Amino acid sequence: MLLKILAWPRNLKRIVAATADVLGISLALWFAVSVESRQLYMTYDIKAGLFVMSLAGISVLLFYRLGLYRAVTRHIGIRALFSVVLGVLASTLMLILFDMAFETSANLTVIVIYSLSAFIFIGASRFGVRSVFRQIQARPKANVIIYGAGEAGRQLAHALMHGNDYHPIAFVDDDQTLHGALIQHLTVYPQTKIAELVKEHNVERILLAFPSAGRSVRRSVIDQLSHLPVTVQTIPGMADIVSGEARIDELREVNIEDLLGRDAVAPDTKLLNKNIKDKVVMVTGAGGSIGSELCRQVALQKPKALILFEWSEPALYYIDQELREQSPEVAIYPFVGSVQDETTLRSVLNTHRVDTIYHAAAYKHVPMVEMNIVQAVKNNVLGTLCTAEAAIEAGVEKFVLVSTDKAVRPTNVMGATKRMAELVLQGLAQHASTTAFCMVRFGNVLGSSGSVVPKFREQIKQGGPITLTHKDITRYFMTIPEAAQLVIQAGAMGNKGDVFVLDMGEPIKIYDLAQQMIRLSGLTPKSEAFPDGDIEIAITGLRPGEKLYEELIIGDNDQNTQHPRIRRASEWAADWSEVGLILRDIRRCCAAMDGQGLRRVLEGAPTSYTPNSRCVDLHRPHHVKLQLQKKLAF
Repeated sequence: MLLKILAWPRNLKRIVAATADVLGISLALWFAVSVESRQLYMTYDIKAGLFVMSLAGISVLLFYRLGLYRAVTRHIGIRALFSVVLGVLASTLMLILFDMAFETSANLTVIVIYSLSAFIFIGASRFGVRSVFRQIQARPKANVIIYGAGEAGRQLAHALMHGNDYHPIAFVDDDQTLHGALIQHLTVYPQTKIAELVKEHNVERILLAFPSAGRSVRRSVIDQLSHLPVTVQTIPGMADIVSGEARIDELREVNIEDLLGRDAVAPDTKLLNKNIKDKVVMVTGAGGSIGSELCRQVALQKPKALILFEWSEPALYYIDQELREQSPEVAIYPFVGSVQDETTLRSVLNTHRVDTIYHAAAYKHVPMVEMNIVQAVKNNVLGTLCTAEAAIEAGVEKFVLVSTDKAVRPTNVMGATKRMAELVLQGLAQHASTTAFCMVRFGNVLGSSGSVVPKFREQIKQGGPITLTHKDITRYFMTIPEAAQLVIQAGAMGNKGDVFVLDMGEPIKIYDLAQQMIRLSGLTPKSEAFPDGDIEIAITGLRPGEKLYEELIIGDNDQNTQHPRIRRASEWAADWSEVGLILRDIRRCCAAMDGQGLRRVLEGAPTSYTPNSRCVDLHRPHHVKLQLQKKLAF
């Protein structure tokens, strides 16, 4: 509460102080009259009220002239006390003058008592506040080390020294020319001294103060610190600090992106603009994790109009409001609709003469899709077909499918439906289409719904355990903004059913990621070697359809493109007549709500689908009960 008061604007604090002085003067006068009359003074006389209001108002003006409201209350000293004495004497003089003007005949007793009590009330309000803040500042501060002795580190040290929470005890920096130097009265040590400093000074946190460093540098530092029993935090990015959106001492958790250790590649402006600038762009699944970021990136490229197409009305509302606030110059049209609704799709595409479609609408959570096969196939396969056919009819120039690494040799229904969606578009591309179709595959994105990172963070916050399906499971990761930018750039290069795969870097072992997140929180993982650790990592077993590792390319014949992070896959594509027969069987099974039949169709299709678990069809209760008794808890 007191910290919130400290953050009030200066003028608001002055108004509060002046209001307190008005009350203090009024109370002092009432007290003086009550003591002199030996009874609690009560009156409803208008003249008396006017007397008090006039005295209080003029006194506050005198206090202002004497500079009582310029001093920072929590830092006031003897000089401020002298100003209070002068102010009270001036107020007493005004009391005598008002007594003569109002003919109230205040005697010497009233004047003396008023002077003393006014001094006590006015002085106590200020020195009392100072005392409270000094008590707060006197509480123990947490010892911290600042990693980075550059300009950002120096600013952070200065801010912390004048704060109430942290006590910086040293700098650490990799620059050998700074070792042993004194900066802000703190010694700069090499990284090799950190463990010794942590133990000697009981350091609780290490604060990273190099906001402009690349991810590879940050990961190297974080790896060096992960074994220490401390919490690692970082200052905001330099862009946020410079823009005023964040203060340098607003400490944050380490971004999980920093654990990837991969620096982003600057996007190719020509590729970003090619299918967007001055064009009408439509994003399906606009309210989802990838869809919403695609919308943000599209809006930055100045499209002629941006069409948001989303089945979830709340999700559509939020992204619509965000874009209108951040990109008011862009014409935005939000549509609630399903990609399975041909009538709505045709109406939107023809009315707005859409040039480019980014098709991100899909059901993607593997366990949910395993239990809702029919709806997943309808949305991911038939929805893609429906949207693509409407695009051809409306003369859309470019259609980009957001695909997934799970489409490569899929072991789950979600991956099989996405691979089938790819085959549909490749078939249409061969089937004399004026619309240029292409698809972009990539792995997991950080921060998306269902991502392990927010899940792990919440489990750590609750004290554990962290739940992991297998100790050896690995996944590719990429940040959402980077993924969206690469999808747009890949789409600009695509034509005639091209399949692009994004360079996801090295696969991340999820068990190691969980351990590192625990350590960066200042805790220790519990294990057989360390049974007294803070957070347990519980292995629950692979879920139906889940793989230990993912792949991005079906064959070995991938090619470079003009972008270093995008490769073109050379893959076999089914003939449209074959795809048509598969779609006929899919429609028949969907109409019959036959999930098991759909699994058989997907297995028989050229998707390389090999399920690693039995079918769970929620539309057959006797089958559901048997399967749910196994390991579908997630």
